[in-house]
Amino acid sequence: MKIPAIKQLVESFSTAELQQAEEALMNEQTPVIEVPGDDEGEQLTHVLAAIEIQNHMSTGMAFPQALRQYTQRVRTSIS
Repeated sequence: MKIPAIKQLVESFSTAELQQAEEALMNEQTPVIEVPGDDEGEQLTHVLAAIEIQNHMSTGMAFPQALRQYTQRVRTSIS
């Protein structure tokens, strides 16, 4: 997971575009948008993170807080 890649996706694409990219990656296809990442797994991680962050931002949360909330959830799920 690379924070700059997630930030780029959040700032560059709509939620609908990200969801289309998610669907393409889940179906082992190449997404229409360019998704940074070393492999399909990392690309999917970036897309899913960007979607979740955009969902938080749609409630009025700023990007740094939305990113922090996402990373805390990920850390909790790993521990």
